[in-house]
Amino acid sequence: MKKLYYSMGEVSKLTGLEPHVLRNWEKTYTELRPKKNSAGNRVYKEQELALIFRIKELLQDRKYSSEGVQEILSNGEKKQGPELSATARKDLNEIKVFLNDLLERL
Repeated sequence: MKKLYYSMGEVSKLTGLEPHVLRNWEKTYTELRPKKNSAGNRVYKEQELALIFRIKELLQDRKYSSEGVQEILSNGEKKQGPELSATARKDLNEIKVFLNDLLERL
């Protein structure tokens, strides 16, 4: 069954990003606005998780500046090739987390 919402801890583990980075990105990128539950904790939807993966890719893999990422998020980008879906990217990151945990146990 597909989850409807992810906690900040889950998103942090799936993306490999520290919670303070996620909070900072909320201030930097207006498109990233997770809701808060009744306890005041952030809850992320699948679309927000996909956006986080996209921001991470642009910043870390493709070496865009924060301003460049904001421009792409606001105006779009010409696609250069096929991209992974959010679900595929999430699945691959879950596999990465599992393998890293396994490696630590060895």
